[in-house]
Amino acid sequence: MKFSLRLNNDLPVKDYITMAQAAESAGFDQFWVSNDLFLRSAAVILTAVAAATERIEIGTCILNPYTINPAEIAMFAATLDEFSGGRFNLGLASGAKDFLKWIGIDPVKPRTTLVETINAINDLLNGNSHLHEGHFIRWTDEAYMRFQPQRKVPIYIGAMSPNMLRSIGAVADGGLPLLFPPEHYQTVMPYIQEGARDAERDMDAVDVAACVWASVDEDAEAAKDALREKVAYYGRAMSPLILKQLDLSRDDFTEIENLVMVEKDMAAAKRLVTDKMLKIGIVGTTHDLIDRLEILAEMGVKHMSFGPPLGPNPLKAVQQIGNDVIPHFRSK
Repeated sequence: MKFSLRLNNDLPVKDYITMAQAAESAGFDQFWVSNDLFLRSAAVILTAVAAATERIEIGTCILNPYTINPAEIAMFAATLDEFSGGRFNLGLASGAKDFLKWIGIDPVKPRTTLVETINAINDLLNGNSHLHEGHFIRWTDEAYMRFQPQRKVPIYIGAMSPNMLRSIGAVADGGLPLLFPPEHYQTVMPYIQEGARDAERDMDAVDVAACVWASVDEDAEAAKDALREKVAYYGRAMSPLILKQLDLSRDDFTEIENLVMVEKDMAAAKRLVTDKMLKIGIVGTTHDLIDRLEILAEMGVKHMSFGPPLGPNPLKAVQQIGNDVIPHFRSK
């Protein structure tokens, strides 16, 4: 069983160094940081983390080709992989439409754009040129790296929709499907397997991380409060497939979105987050976490990925997961 930690890019850079070192000590295999718009840069955060750790893999969850040119993504991936000693994983997706509209970007044909981007980056990281005239990538034969990347960096796709989930199986080295709720794994895996089957790929070659939100603390109400803030901020950006699993709709988040983005009143927004919305993640002690994760293990999960908020004290939560959860599943 593989274990990873995912964090939003909303903390001071020094906090990520502390968290990454704790995750490495706790036995986590990977450390991922998002690159959401108008927050801190994942490129800077992960460079700092790479310098302060030795073993743990690092990755972006996620970059998108609309705000960063694929050529520059390849440059970043090859450079950070070199600096980290071959520990970098590149997480890509088409980006959240709700966030891209802030800067006037309409992600047209997102799946086509992402697949073309992955093919281009793979060529560059393999030391080849990428002559292509497609929907999104329109490059000449002079599109190649002027230095030799040390390897083809693994590419993971962040996905919520059926088409993006199929793309994990079809073209990616790994996947970061968001499981809201955790039992959503049984819904997403058939799409990933379908993509692999159509592309005649072996699923054993695809590292699918079961990405859950966890809020861990002995104080159940404090754990719930920490999760409420993430649900209030990100709820409106969830795919229809996920909302259907939770018996929710985008309309349920309209007033919450207004309070967060327009009124800038997170306290009021959190009060509107219902218990049904909190089923998005796992709330409670590490024993509660283990109980829910046992279901995933029975479904065949081989990589468990824990995302924010982790709890009112995220550092303590990482240590507790390392003490209780990781040993529990690795002993099986």
